[in-house]
Amino acid sequence: QVQLVESGGGLVQAGGSLRLSCAASGRTFSSYAMGWFRQAPGKEREFVAGITWSGGRTSYVDSLKGRFTISRDNAVNTVYLQMNSLKPEDTAVYYCAASGMGWNIGVRPHQYDFWGQGTQVTVSS
Repeated sequence: QVQLVESGGGLVQAGGSLRLSCAASGRTFSSYAMGWFRQAPGKEREFVAGITWSGGRTSYVDSLKGRFTISRDNAVNTVYLQMNSLKPEDTAVYYCAASGMGWNIGVRPHQYDFWGQGTQVTVSS
C-alpha cells in the first residue's frame, strides 16, 4: 500500500512557476513508477508526466515538453513536478499516482494503482 500526498499548488500569474511535490508513505516507493495527471473542470483526467522507479527515464505529454519537468528523490520518498511558464490553460487539479510496474510509464489512469487527493493549480491571465 502506498499513500500519496500532494502539495505546492496555488494561485500564480501567467508566466510564473510552481513546484508540486508528492510525498509517499511506505518503504517500497522506490519500486514504483510515478506519474502526474491533471483534471480541469468538465474534462477528463489527462497524463502530464511520468518517471520510472529509478528516475532513469521520463515521459511527457507532447504539449508540455520543455515547460514541465518531473523528478524524484527516492531517499525522501518524493516526486516533484516543476512547472514553468504557466498558462491559464494549465489550471486544473493535479494528481500524483503510483504504478507497481516500476519500469513502465503508463499514460492512462487505469495503469496506476494508487492516487493522491490532488492539489489545485490556478493560473490567472
